[in-house]
Formats: sequence, C-alpha cells, structure tokens
Amino acid sequence: MPSILLLLALSVLVMTAALAGESPAPADPPADAHASPQARLAAVHDLDHPWEFRPDFKNRREWERRAKALREQVLVSQGLWPLPERTPLRPVVHGRIDRGEYTVEKVYFQSLPGHYVTGNLYRPKAMKGAKKHPGVLSPHGHWENGRFYENGEAGARKEIETGAEKTMESARYPLQARCAMLARMGAVVFHYDMIGYADSRPIPHREGFRDTQAILRLQSFMGLQTWNSIRALDFLLSLDEVDPDRVAVTGASGGATQTFLLTAVDDRPALAFPAVMVSTAMQGGCVCENSPLLRVGTNNVEIAALFAPQPQGMTGANDWTREIESKGLPEMKAIYGLYGAKDRVDAKYLPFPHNYNQVSRERMYGWVNRHFGLGLDEPVEEKPFEPVPPKDLSVFDAAHPFPADAKDAAAVRAFLTESSDRQMEELRKRPAAYRRTVRRALEVMVHDAMPEKEDAPRFRASRMEDRDGYSYEEGLLTGPGRADVLALRLIPDGWTGDLLLWVHPEGKRSLIGPDGQPVPEARRILERKAAILAPEAFLTGAGADESAWAVRKHLEGPGKPYAGFTFGYNRSLLAERVSDLVTALAAARGMDGVKSVSLLGQGEAGLWALLAGVLAGEGVRRATLDLDGFDFDQIKESTDARMLPGALKYGGVFGFARLLPGKVLLHHAPESAKPQPRMRRGITLRRDALSTEEAMEWLLR
Repeated sequence: MPSILLLLALSVLVMTAALAGESPAPADPPADAHASPQARLAAVHDLDHPWEFRPDFKNRREWERRAKALREQVLVSQGLWPLPERTPLRPVVHGRIDRGEYTVEKVYFQSLPGHYVTGNLYRPKAMKGAKKHPGVLSPHGHWENGRFYENGEAGARKEIETGAEKTMESARYPLQARCAMLARMGAVVFHYDMIGYADSRPIPHREGFRDTQAILRLQSFMGLQTWNSIRALDFLLSLDEVDPDRVAVTGASGGATQTFLLTAVDDRPALAFPAVMVSTAMQGGCVCENSPLLRVGTNNVEIAALFAPQPQGMTGANDWTREIESKGLPEMKAIYGLYGAKDRVDAKYLPFPHNYNQVSRERMYGWVNRHFGLGLDEPVEEKPFEPVPPKDLSVFDAAHPFPADAKDAAAVRAFLTESSDRQMEELRKRPAAYRRTVRRALEVMVHDAMPEKEDAPRFRASRMEDRDGYSYEEGLLTGPGRADVLALRLIPDGWTGDLLLWVHPEGKRSLIGPDGQPVPEARRILERKAAILAPEAFLTGAGADESAWAVRKHLEGPGKPYAGFTFGYNRSLLAERVSDLVTALAAARGMDGVKSVSLLGQGEAGLWALLAGVLAGEGVRRATLDLDGFDFDQIKESTDARMLPGALKYGGVFGFARLLPGKVLLHHAPESAKPQPRMRRGITLRRDALSTEEAMEWLLR
C-alpha cells in the first residue's frame, strides 16, 4: 500500500512526551524535539514512518504504567472513552449446516441499535474430556467479499504450486478453511464481517466517517469496527458452551489490526494470533485501520505488546512485515521478558506474498493447541474440508430479511452523538468522575500532561540585563522529553513571588513595545511587584508561519481526504501550542521564589491557555481567558489551526472549562454559549471582550 503522507513533510507535527500512567511521565527527549519550529515541522510521522518503540523499561512496574496509559490512548482514539452502553445484542442464530464434525450457522446481532454485525458461527459437535469449548473470534482482512471470499481456480492452482496451500478446497476458500479446522480442533468460532463486506450493510467500507465533524467527535470507521469486535466477543461469550478462560482472536492483514486493537482494550481474550500486520513499517493503509490520536508516539508493535504476558503468535510475509523476526519480535520479547514469559510471544517470516495461507494457518493451529491444552499431536495439519458455497453463508434470506431498522452511517453517527452527549451529561453529575474522564481524554488529545516535579522544565537564560526597576531575561524553557520553548521573563525589583504567565498569539514580542520597553500593561504588572513569564508557543511570535501548516492535504489516495492519517500519527497544531504552554506552566510553578501563578490568555491564545490550564490541574491561582468568540463547533475544515480531534465529544470549550483550577474569568464567550452553561463556583462567564488592561486588573485584584 502506498505512502500517503509524504506530501506532508512541511506539515507533520512532533510528539514530545510519552504517555505513561494517569499523568504520563515524560520520556527521554526524542531526536526531533528541538526549539526550532522548522525541526518540528520536518519530523515525518505517517503510516509508513511511525514512531519508534524502544522498550527500555527498567522493570515491569514501569512498563505497566506505560501500558495503562497506552490502553487509555487507544480507547480515546476509538471514541470509546468512556465505554458506551452495551445495548441488547438481540442475536439471531439460524440456518444450521451440518459438516459432520462441526456445524455452520448464520448469525446477526446489533452492536448498537440498528447497526448489525453479521457472520457465521462454527461449532464442534463433540470434544472429549471437556465441558466447555475454547472460543475463537475470527475477523477477516481486505479479501474480496470478505467472509464470502472465493479464489478462482487459476489462482487456487498457483497457491498449490507455490506450496501455500495443499488442497483445491483450502486454496479456493482459505477463510472458511481456517474456521473449519479450528472447529474440528474443538473451538467455537465466530467469523464476522468488516463493515461494508459480505452481509454488512448499508455502510460502504471506507465511507461515512471522514469529515471534520467525525474528527471532532472521534467517530471513526475504525472505532466502529473496534466496538463491533467488543460486541462480537460479548456474543461469543454469551454461548453456554464457550469457556471464558480460553478465548482467542486471530485475523490477517486488516483482520490482524482488529485482533490487536481488541486485545489492547479488552482483557477477556487469552490468546492472539495477528498475522501479517504487526510491523515497524507500514501500519495499515485503510481508513478502517486509522483513527485520530491512535499512533501518536507509538506504533503497532507496542500496541500489540499490550497483550503481554498472554500468548501471542505472529507471521510475516513478503510485505511490510518481512522483517518481523528482527524488527518487532525482539521488542515484544523484551516486554514479555518483564513477566518471565519470552516463550509466550513468537513470530515467523514465511516467504509468501501477503496471506493467511495454510502454512501460516498451521502455525496458528499449533499455537492454539499448545496454549489452550487441546492435546492434539504436533504438528497440527489442516484436514481437507467441504466448503460452503458463499451464497449459502449469507445470514439474510426470505425467512430472515435484511432488518428494516438498519441504520446508514449518518444515522449511526447521530446515535453515537446523542448517546455520547447523554453519557457526558450523566458524568457531570459526578464531578470527580467527570474530571478524571475529561482530563485524561485531554491528555491524550494534546499528548501531554504536567510533568512530575523532578522532571519539571527549567528556564535557562541566554541573555540577561538589569534594567530600570526590573531584570530582563531571554531564554528557553527546557525539560526532559519536551520541546524547548522560547520565553521572556521580567522580574521586578522587590518581587513578592507572584508570577503572571502572559500568553499571546505574538508570543514574547507582544510584551515589549517599539521603544524596547515593556508595554504599558506589562509595566503595570511590574509596578505591582509581580513577575511576568511570556512563552512563545509553536509557530507564534518570531516563529509564526502557519502557511507551512496549511499545505496539509490529509490524503488516503487521490481525492480521498481523511485527516485521521495525519492526526493518527501527529499532534494537531493546537495540541503543539497547548503542550508548549504546559511546559511554561510547569516551569513557572517550579521557579525559585514563585508563590502563586496567574494566567492571562489573550485573543486566540486564550484557547491555548484554557486547555493548558486544565492540564495543569492545581497551581493556577487566577486566570483571565479570552474565548475570542470561539467554540469547536465553528470548525469546518480539518486544516483549521484550532482543530483538536475529540474536542466536541467532550463538550467543547465549556466542557473543558469546567475543569479549570482557581478563580477564572472567561470573556468574549461565543454565541453558542446561550443559554449560559452551568459552571462550577469560581468561574465567571462574560460575553463582552475585555481589553488586556481590564483582564489584567481582574487578575491582580
């Protein structure tokens, strides 16, 4: 699959703090975390150039802290934080086909009201010595017609000639062969459709979730498929004969993506076998394998490693996975080694094109046999089987017509929006839970959090002057795992310990007038014996050049825009700026002599300051923030400099503002704030726009 973001070299962002734990701890500084905006812009991360995974964890506890944060990142990225309500499945199982040792049935159920998951259920007729059968979820990849895949005779003969398959039946119907053999081994197998394949309709594959509103609400094709997988597991475990302690997931290509996404967010599977997908190279070329926020600071290898220490086998082929034994497997063994379980993860390169052929399948059968204790002789060889004609696998017929209430993409999204908004409204009745949920989501959306005290950034002066009544200091805010931030600090003679963080779209140069002296508002602050710290957020002030940002095209292919391919691997411009202000707030709180910190956000930078203030948590005494008449529902294009994936899901500006610490004045509120939203005590909302002097006076009361 071709690279889709090489056109974006000028537009790619950089992540500079790895998520770990409830408040992600900064990682070692990445190679592209520099002060220079050009250096950040030049850092290329896309589906062909993902972030590197370096498993240099000192111990298991350190990894598990990182793993917890990464699982939460995956859940947020899929629109599943918090998890939606599990509505009734209402499964229909019918049309039993007898194949001697096993049966094949037709299944459909609702993962959401009006959204149907379809597939076939393979059940063994008997298994000696066991009351319960292992269960296997079997998602397919991008094979033509998916579950109905049928290879032509010429193609099947070629598979046999190359040694990929042994019989004409398995060569023609490799997806059925996998399910039939697992059933003969004693497993209950549910083989289910990707959206838009086989019986899954009326949402065409790749359609319905590409627009800006979808990005803002974290509604994605991938997220819906991940939810379908969770509900498919619910269905499988609802069957009395399935052993809940022996559930496996296996798929290839896009089905492997579904496999390791499910095991990343759901702790019920006990075995996984993602074939020909886990790689340090290409991460997945379809919209169903990409969503905003998913791979910022990570890649498929680390996501798959979240399954440790449960047994996980993999295969590679003559595709992007060809180096799995030397790139990917060693990193995963390092994680499994923290549990003393290196033997529970394995990968083998097999010299075939992209596949889940019989050679690969037999490796999987052996993996399932050994780790589920099925007691079969090794090697487990696939038996010949009698395929079911694809038309006879269809779950809909005259007696079971396609459901009249089936929702298209627009209707599914309307339901997702309504149910998510209702869920957030219920959370607001529990302030502590609301705070934990939304703040954690924002940490993922910005890909940053307040650093621990020992890792707090410091101000490093590069130029210092004693001036009339104050000191003038230019320098950098710098700390481990963080991009350096240019800043100007003014400290008055007789400083009392109060510090004002001055946040402006023009950065530190907004603090100094044409005469080289502080602007009148700044002089008033200094006269009050308060210090000023003015950071220069990314691409503002001297580094302002948003034109470099505007060239982004978010392409899947010619004429097929989807911003998830950019925001799935990189921070948004707004997130970069908020991260810089988190650096500034952390540095301000840790400065020698500081007793209190206040926050002044001016113009469009009021939004940046608001979000940084939320991430700061406690420690901001007072804040005056200009909302600039903005809320996220005004964004119409994904290239908007104020884009923040997920912002509308969590209530927009006012959803976040509820979490601001200290006493807060929000002014120049947008019209969408009518009627006035309910805010906590200590937050004042005004519709008029205050001048800098008025805002400053409120702060300095």
